[in-house]
Amino acid sequence: MRASGTFSVKSFVPTELVPSPTVPTGVPVGVATMEKQFEGEVDGRSATLFTAAFDQATGVGTYLAMESFEGSLNGRHGAFNFAHSATTGGTDRRDEFFVLVPSSGTGELAGITGGGGLTVEADGTHRIWFDYEIG
Repeated sequence: MRASGTFSVKSFVPTELVPSPTVPTGVPVGVATMEKQFEGEVDGRSATLFTAAFDQATGVGTYLAMESFEGSLNGRHGAFNFAHSATTGGTDRRDEFFVLVPSSGTGELAGITGGGGLTVEADGTHRIWFDYEIG
């Protein structure tokens, strides 16, 4: 099955957490927490642990995110975790990874497995989709 929707970032809060020991690299590493709101066939909210090695000046880097979603997919209610990652050279999005965490589903989403993806359109609209099975 597929569920798709749009989302907005309600908060993005950098943390004081830094890798230890310090290892100097060409791109700084940071950690933040995020809250997102979803609408459409994907309806709900998520809490996200977000980490990235990213150069703000050039837009080059890679992020890794672990999200805890609560809401519904195609009207089925529950919660689950999903992880995603992507790299950018400043103007592109590549080397994407997106997976629903096995055994993380609750409620009507218990047993959920699969993947998905996300994209940011030129007008700034954030889109997400889940290709999933319940079983």
